Amino acid sequence: MAIPLKLDLLIQCGLDESDASKILRQANPLLSSLPSSVCWRRITDEVLTPSHPFALHKLLHECAFSDWDSSRDGPAPAWFPSDEQVQQANITGLMRELGINFYGDFHTWSVENHASFIELMVDRLNICFSKPFETVVELSCGTEAPQWLAGATLNIADSCFGVSGNAPAIVSKSENKSISTLTYNELDLLSNRVANSLVDTGFVAGNAIAVDMPMTPESVAIYLGIIKAGCTVVSVADSFAPHEIETRLKIAETKAIFTQDYISRGGKRLPLYEKVIASGAPRAVVLTSGEDVIPSLKLRSGDLKWEQFLSDRDEFDSIVCHPHGHTNILFSSGTTGTPKAIPWTHITPIKCAIDAYLHHDIKPGDVLAWPTNLGWMMGPWLIYASLINKGTMALYDGLPTEREFGEFVQDAGVTMLGVVPSLVRAWKNTTCMKGLDWSKIKAFSSTGECSNREDMLFLMSLAEYKPIIEYCGGTEIGGGFITGTLIQPAAPSTFTTPALGSDLVILDAEGESTDNGEVFLVPPSMGLSTQLLKSDHHRVYFEGTPSLPDTAPLRRHGDQIERLAGGFFRAHGRVDDTMNLGGIKVSSAEIEQVLNTVSGVRETAAVAVSPKSGGPSQLVIHAVLLPETYPDKTSLRAALRAAIREQLNPLFRIHDVVIRDSLPRTASNKIMRRLLRDENTTEADS
Repeated sequence: MAIPLKLDLLIQCGLDESDASKILRQANPLLSSLPSSVCWRRITDEVLTPSHPFALHKLLHECAFSDWDSSRDGPAPAWFPSDEQVQQANITGLMRELGINFYGDFHTWSVENHASFIELMVDRLNICFSKPFETVVELSCGTEAPQWLAGATLNIADSCFGVSGNAPAIVSKSENKSISTLTYNELDLLSNRVANSLVDTGFVAGNAIAVDMPMTPESVAIYLGIIKAGCTVVSVADSFAPHEIETRLKIAETKAIFTQDYISRGGKRLPLYEKVIASGAPRAVVLTSGEDVIPSLKLRSGDLKWEQFLSDRDEFDSIVCHPHGHTNILFSSGTTGTPKAIPWTHITPIKCAIDAYLHHDIKPGDVLAWPTNLGWMMGPWLIYASLINKGTMALYDGLPTEREFGEFVQDAGVTMLGVVPSLVRAWKNTTCMKGLDWSKIKAFSSTGECSNREDMLFLMSLAEYKPIIEYCGGTEIGGGFITGTLIQPAAPSTFTTPALGSDLVILDAEGESTDNGEVFLVPPSMGLSTQLLKSDHHRVYFEGTPSLPDTAPLRRHGDQIERLAGGFFRAHGRVDDTMNLGGIKVSSAEIEQVLNTVSGVRETAAVAVSPKSGGPSQLVIHAVLLPETYPDKTSLRAALRAAIREQLNPLFRIHDVVIRDSLPRTASNKIMRRLLRDENTTEADS
């Protein structure tokens, strides 16, 4: 049985004596008589509320699981599914249909029978085809290049409108404004107007057209309209500096760009069209942010305002495409400093929708929020996860670190809230979400960075203990390779399963199976990329990977994963020279190329340091300086921060700077970043 509470411990958590005595009377009988898992469920149901101090939540969880054997059972869960939740889950319905009783057997079946699994999911999701597929997967070119839904033709945008036209497709809000709703019918018609406008202005199927905008109803309609027209969306994050915009537009051979005059964030106006012009972008269609602060926007010659561009015709027959035709070019960090350009096809969105249906348990009418934009994979993921599954997107145009975002989550009735871990830490540090009613949330999801157990427990406490689906994958996967479910217990900051329809192995440096090492994916699996623009896909993902008996060639991913007791997994970040900062993947080389141009800097090495307690990586810069340039570390850090903000991305924050006489190098003169990570002594938990 668990350790009973004492009054002084409760008072130390921030309770007054009266409230502490009440908690003592409620909790101690449970702690002294019930097994850990039953005790915790009773405590979350009967004792704790979101209004209690988080210190109390943490203390009661520790007490309830004080006799928990983590070496045998794994990390202590903070959520257990009820029998009713298990029976109502999408996964359980499929298992029942297949006559499978145990989740592990279902995962095995999904991998060993990948064609039957995909056929089942395509049918369940009502994917629309112009011509039905003849073969689910064709492997004549090997597992590196599977041909999914061979023989079919389709336009995946059509599968986003399979629900009643009056159902809400998007609920949205901008800072200091009221919530508005766009129905499926209104979204369909607006995206048709975009498609007609593209055709009318001379664009043809296959043209690459960029979107550099916040995540708004208009940007979603533009995204779908481009795809309906048979063109390819080029995703550009609205936080990028002009040089980064230029790089991505050139790689994708972009013909045009949709953008906005400026972005409003926290009462500030941040120029966006100005950055697009500075990038040397092709002709632009420019939306206004909806405020009358700037009376007239002067455009470059050839650029159009949104109102000038948009057709009045709202009927359009989507261009029929090959399943592997490009719908979207997204970018992920490359270790050389040049971003990898990853094409998404009409197949990739099906992976997004499958993961949402199975692992996030999305049902018709669910409301999904995930602070992101179309420049990152979770923006397109959110579109397909919501619309193909007949749900509603909840889009907030503003700072998600502020209470107004939490009020939007409350008022929009969000049922699935996605986060990056650094966002949760900001909420925890400021207590800005205290007192909000998030009771409609059925599940959270977390991706982009390694999470921290304490921060994730805090997140669960905000919504009366709902599960967190940890979700690790990548742009080149179209979703996740390791995640969780709503039919398994959720322990903060852990995964419970490889994604259905996919499998993985964990290997050490010698290529042997281990419980803590580099993860490799086992193809084929729907969603995995088969091509990179202007780069060798085989070299990046397959060349030199270990080989195992009785498996297909393994695919490199670059994450370190640990297998824990009790069927749990934990992520430990990257094993290569890339890092996730604020949910954005960036390479050491990209950062160093910028910092090495700073006056007075001879050379730099950028490394990601993992806090001792886990959680998001923190950026540490090792710098070699020219003589007599910077009087102290503070002034150097300010100069480096300014360079990153202006030339790369203002979302990347430098945690610490280490001044060195030289950088450690190999015999071939490569910087030994792994050694710098190992020897770094920064207080990464601060």
